[in-house]
Amino acid sequence: MADWNAKPFAVSCGDPAGVGPEIIGKSWKQRAEAGLKPFFTIGNIADFENLADVPVQKIDQPAQASAVFGTALPVFHIHEPAAAVPGEATLDGAQCSLHALEIACGLARSGDAGAVITAPVSKTQLYQVGFRYPGQTEFVSERCGIARENAVMMLAGPSLRVVPMTVHIALKDLPAHFTEALIIARARVAEKALVRNFGIVNPRIAIAGLNPHAGENGNLGDEEQKIMQPAIDKLRQEGMDITDPLPADTMFHAEARIRYDVALCPYHDQALVPLKTLHFFDGVNITLGLPIVRTSPDHGTAFDIAGKNIADPRSMIAAIQMAATAVANRQIHDS
Repeated sequence: MADWNAKPFAVSCGDPAGVGPEIIGKSWKQRAEAGLKPFFTIGNIADFENLADVPVQKIDQPAQASAVFGTALPVFHIHEPAAAVPGEATLDGAQCSLHALEIACGLARSGDAGAVITAPVSKTQLYQVGFRYPGQTEFVSERCGIARENAVMMLAGPSLRVVPMTVHIALKDLPAHFTEALIIARARVAEKALVRNFGIVNPRIAIAGLNPHAGENGNLGDEEQKIMQPAIDKLRQEGMDITDPLPADTMFHAEARIRYDVALCPYHDQALVPLKTLHFFDGVNITLGLPIVRTSPDHGTAFDIAGKNIADPRSMIAAIQMAATAVANRQIHDS
């Protein structure tokens, strides 16, 4: 069995006009105090050469990263144009970010990188260069040979993990997507990931109701009774420790959070609002259900502050740390 924990991590540059290069460089600067294992970034070395107090060194192979990491940020150079102008998104920058993402996935799939950490991209720019995915999660899942519906987004911080069962769809379209089959699929992937990535032997899963007060016994909506409860009953028959639909407004205070290991939420904001309230600067996006480990900071490109040396690297640092945790737990589980 390959020792994935010994492989350096691949960090795709994200949109080079955003804060990606800055938070990658700052993460490297804090490598010792944050206990970060060796990583290398993929992109245009010109986008990293002007970072404050961050020496960089070009590498030709991922295997060179560990030897370089102690004294310089290793850069797997893939793009030749001049450095991007911070805050000025371009199609060339989108091409660079897409190329970096694709190479990172390939290196992880081949075993040359131990995990993939993706810096933020501009989907608006990516769509203009032919990107046809809702986000990086769906792109990574396809490159790993996993159907989109089986790659699940989890947002995680030190005191809360959430899985939005539907993601980037309009709220008015939710009824067409929120099905018994979807709930069962998301719950199964989440349970397996908690065991394999987080080392939780007997995961406890909480599930938020779709309607206010979880429907009030059908008085405020009957999706809990007609869609959610049948799915929950089937999951319990499989041995899953999962709650009945809970009122979302009482699920996320401190006393409630200690009762479960992950919260499944019917729609995007129901999951992300509490996560970002609690862990705005150290939340991590981790993709479940993949053959590789992939994490990402839980924020965007922040073009408005790019190049000002004020971007906060905590979410990137947390993403690298969580990738290391997941890799180590997988190694133990799979052995």
